[in-house]
Amino acid sequence: MFRTRPAWFAITCISFWLLQLVLTVLAFGWLGGIGGGVQLWLRGVTLLVCLALGGLLLIQLPRALQWRPRLSPRPSPELHAERRRIARDLHDSLGSQLVCAMALLDSKPSSDSEVLNVLERCMLDLRLIVDSMGGEGESVTERLARLRHRMQPVLERRDIQMTWDVQVFDGAMQLHGHCATHLVAIVQEALSNVLQHARATEVAVSVHYLAASGSWYAEVSDNGIGMDTQHDGAQVHAGSGIAGMRRRAELAGGQFSFLPRQGGGTCVWVIVPGGAADG
Repeated sequence: MFRTRPAWFAITCISFWLLQLVLTVLAFGWLGGIGGGVQLWLRGVTLLVCLALGGLLLIQLPRALQWRPRLSPRPSPELHAERRRIARDLHDSLGSQLVCAMALLDSKPSSDSEVLNVLERCMLDLRLIVDSMGGEGESVTERLARLRHRMQPVLERRDIQMTWDVQVFDGAMQLHGHCATHLVAIVQEALSNVLQHARATEVAVSVHYLAASGSWYAEVSDNGIGMDTQHDGAQVHAGSGIAGMRRRAELAGGQFSFLPRQGGGTCVWVIVPGGAADG
């Protein structure tokens, strides 16, 4: 109980300290009028209280040594409510306008197909932003499921087959907070690159919990035209977002790699430490 309730732990420690202070005063006869036998007994009780207080502090020592300051302030309930309100407004107003524009273009000649594709990507980006604003408290598996729900229909309309493999066993340390946000954002950006630049017909998403290291591993690979990993900077300016994905991995305290896929295409993988989720 004390490991999860700091307030109760503090009250208990202060109570033991006050009791120890009173017993010390009585045990050493600083108030006078106490016999030697009673003083000896009080000294024994004082020693036991001192050991109990030390034991409580030792219980908390491993947790104190693992403590790290948060990289970002914890948002208040009011801020959560405001984010959800903005997300609803975006979805209801801007989303409905995009749907109307897409419906109008859908009945026009194929010359407008490129504009329709741009609007479709805008609609997808809007839905992903709304999902991220409304899912602050969700675990990484819940966020990934929502991402798959949004991405798979769009990929299928572009004739891109997606293989989804997310494996989490019982007892796995769930990832929450900013680390979950960064991990899912990297997967999302990699899928967006496949959608816009790769000219792929297949993409595979794999996410696993690595029990040995307590980390989460995510990989996105495709069979597209590939990218020049020797010229990362040029690809970043072209809109691939490699630098952004690498930066997100660093913010989460993890590792990121972008490399050619055997047989053609590209492969993006990231490892994020699970224990740092709420640091």
